[in-house]
Amino acid sequence: MKPANELLSGIGTTIFTVMSALATQHGAINLGQGFPDSDGPLDVLAAAAAALTDGRNQYPPLTGVTELRQAVAAANARFYGLDVDPATEVVVTSGATEAITASLMALLNPGDEVVLIEPLYDTYLPIVRMLGAVPRLVRLEPPKWDLPRTELAAAFGPKTKAILLNTPMNPTSKVFTNAELAFIADLLVKHDAYAVCDEVYEHLTYDGWRHVPLMTLPGLRDRCLRIGSAGKTFSLTGWKVGYITAPAPLALLAARAHQNLTFTTPPNLQRAVAVGLAKDDAYFQGLASALEAKRDRLSAGLAGLGMTVLPSQGSYFVSVDYSPLGFAGDDVAFCRHITEQARVTAIPLTAFYDASGGPAPSHYARFAFCKADAILDEAVARLRQHFTARSAARLTATG
Repeated sequence: MKPANELLSGIGTTIFTVMSALATQHGAINLGQGFPDSDGPLDVLAAAAAALTDGRNQYPPLTGVTELRQAVAAANARFYGLDVDPATEVVVTSGATEAITASLMALLNPGDEVVLIEPLYDTYLPIVRMLGAVPRLVRLEPPKWDLPRTELAAAFGPKTKAILLNTPMNPTSKVFTNAELAFIADLLVKHDAYAVCDEVYEHLTYDGWRHVPLMTLPGLRDRCLRIGSAGKTFSLTGWKVGYITAPAPLALLAARAHQNLTFTTPPNLQRAVAVGLAKDDAYFQGLASALEAKRDRLSAGLAGLGMTVLPSQGSYFVSVDYSPLGFAGDDVAFCRHITEQARVTAIPLTAFYDASGGPAPSHYARFAFCKADAILDEAVARLRQHFTARSAARLTATG
């Protein structure tokens, strides 16, 4: 038979699927995949349930129900001072991954170049390549993940169409600084390029860090497609409701891409998300403070085991350097080891790098802290018991 799509045929099972399956097999606490273990606000859930029985379950408008588009526009004004037309500058999608895909489809032609920053979310590269575009990768280096300005500038050129920027960033948990954003903005203007801005963790920032959309910088309003996620903002990842804010000409193209991907998103969920976006400031502040406390709880536990905990300024994740534990294997071996032997699952950071860029740092693991306190405590206890016993066994063997 003739071969099917070569790119898709060459993509293996995602590390999240592999590690989650391994966690299930060994009865492990899964701190690998980033989803909360409890549902979101009761009023948002109630709004979704009520909307199922009000007789509005047929196709909603292609770009989203009026209530949600208005709520997204209002949130842009409320949190960032952005004046957005809900009728022409907002597109509702079936999750942020679809929003990213639709935004890239709106911009890219085969042969265009896209600047990507590693480590990166694992769907970015396949989408760019499926569209026939050429990725230009720039690496951040642990533990601080500072933006390498010389390398970034060198990645831009005559064929650069866009940068795909994720802040707050998964997996590094980095929030890009105002100076870093200004540097990126200057490059975009200089090279007449666009930005697809994955901002799904926009409300999950800690230690006084504040998310600043690239779209708010001078000269960037008409160059950016800004992506948000109800799943992350309301701890309802299974709902798959995302939204794009973009200048009208780009929003129109993203809507056409959305039309050919999923066409619409469940209307009851859209109306419920509109309720969520109208919640008072206390909700958004409480969400961040609650997750910050969980970050601190897990970080303290991992540090107490001897791991070096990297800064986590935003998102659901904290990364560690496990090499002080004396484990000799790479990060894939480490994550398999703790899943099978300690019954705690994490994700190896090398999963977020492309092999074409050369060897990636191989002694870091990412843990998700968006879990109940008791679960985080039990995970730390299991790791402590395992590595204490392992250390004792090693001493016995050498003594």
